[in-house]
Amino acid sequence: MVHSRPSSAAEFTQLAHDAARAAGASLVRITAATRDEHAQRAMAESFARGDFATWGYTSEYAQAATDPANILPGARSVICIAVAYATPKLRYRPLHGRVSNYAWSSDYHRRMRDLLAEVASALDTAAGASVTAIACDTKPLAERAFAAQSGLGWIGKHTNLIASTVGSFVFLGEVITTLDLVADAPTKKTCGACTRCVTACPTQALRGDYTIDATKCIADLTQRTDAIPRALRAQIGDYVWGCDRCQEVCPPTIAAGFTQDPQAAPLDDALAHPSLTALLRLRSGEFKRRYAKSAMGWRGAAVLRRNAAVALGNALDRSAIPALGQALREDPHPQVRGHAAWALGRIGAPQALAILRAQQRNEMDTLVLDEIRAALEPLSLAGR
Repeated sequence: MVHSRPSSAAEFTQLAHDAARAAGASLVRITAATRDEHAQRAMAESFARGDFATWGYTSEYAQAATDPANILPGARSVICIAVAYATPKLRYRPLHGRVSNYAWSSDYHRRMRDLLAEVASALDTAAGASVTAIACDTKPLAERAFAAQSGLGWIGKHTNLIASTVGSFVFLGEVITTLDLVADAPTKKTCGACTRCVTACPTQALRGDYTIDATKCIADLTQRTDAIPRALRAQIGDYVWGCDRCQEVCPPTIAAGFTQDPQAAPLDDALAHPSLTALLRLRSGEFKRRYAKSAMGWRGAAVLRRNAAVALGNALDRSAIPALGQALREDPHPQVRGHAAWALGRIGAPQALAILRAQQRNEMDTLVLDEIRAALEPLSLAGR
């Protein structure tokens, strides 16, 4: 059967919805591709406060990210797409780390780009010309702001988008097009008086006014490449990549339940709930083999080893002392050695203190020496 080419805004809109659903989208909504001045001001203010200082965003980025025409000149519409990925929490195991739900499966960037490319291809083919561009986290686009405009959901007090019916555990992606599509209305839902996410945040990164100091967020702390501030390390707990606590207590997210999508399942248990001592020994070759397909594959092995050291310190388990001592003596990366020193000091057993004092005599790196001194200081004051 030969299908006629779409000719009206309504027909192209229906094609966009059908193509997105066929490609695996959980929700699809559309908004106009006009500059969002409110989002631009909010982003610029957050950057000026230093909320995202780790990432170096500027007011210029805020200006670029809130105008889809910077990605596709002549843009008229933004097709906002959500894919649900919530899966049940894994059972806690001692001396194992926790990984944020989004990073358990294959790298969502690849999956979303493939989905978006299918939608874009369907529209380009129907239009008989290139009328689309895609965005998925890696291009400057305020995707949560445009998703909220489209009625895909609303931005919660944890600053994540809470998508209608599927909650906040969603991957977002956009197809920007020069086609004039039929726009959807924003939702009127809000978080109301609920502050469960604010209360649940261990580092008090959430202010309760729909803003976040991301430099305190565990998701940010576990991905930064410089030292994790000492004052925040104990609050990280056993997370070695990302954090889900604010979303796990979110009522509409809880009500949404879990996805049945097999692509959201963990690639394997060790990726989603890794042994901390094994992670502390992780080197580049094994890192590339194990993590290349995941969303953790971009920061490198040393960041995960550093995070494992912090999690082992928070476990307060003396059986971790030998592994931490080996990391302090032998790890090639000063960041890892320094955080291993902190972890040994946090455990504080005589064996840990002996390791710290011995390495204090041998360590050459000034930053690591500073960590060793800081780890020993409270214990020395206590006469230990």
